[in-house]
Amino acid sequence: MYKTLSKIFKTFLTDAQIYKYLFNLSPMYRRSTGKIIEVSEDLMYVKIKIPLSIKNKNYVGSIFGGSLFSATDPIYMIQLMHILGDHYIVWDKDATIKYKRPAKENVYAEFSFSSEEIETIKAQVAKKGELNLIKTAHIVNKERVVFAEVIKTIYVADKPFYKKKRSLKTNQK
Repeated sequence: MYKTLSKIFKTFLTDAQIYKYLFNLSPMYRRSTGKIIEVSEDLMYVKIKIPLSIKNKNYVGSIFGGSLFSATDPIYMIQLMHILGDHYIVWDKDATIKYKRPAKENVYAEFSFSSEEIETIKAQVAKKGELNLIKTAHIVNKERVVFAEVIKTIYVADKPFYKKKRSLKTNQK
């Protein structure tokens, strides 16, 4: 559904605008209480805000850990899918969140890729067919005090390699 909407909106909006607005409008992301507040035109940088509100405040008055995690969870994967394009398979493979202190104020997280990082990903996938990429994001306040650390493992594969790998697994059953 989101890919179809994205294709329709491409006639009116940039990729960065589509990424930002569709994310913020999607019911699955809205429930996380996170909000994308900045996206670079090349999609290499995304910034989110997780405001402290009645919707995510826990028993002790801090942001519920599940809200912190769910607001950060899909960003890297979908960001990388858009950067790499349709010739690659991108999946979240693993995620860990390490809580450092209670968040009793609005917090933010930034997600970025460098051009060199993207070229390395493409080169490794071209050589090996697939790779597991580990990315880390920090949930911080305006003063950059760290409230949590999110570590994501993202699987990236060449589409033909992935299809062949899946068909081998299916045939083995």
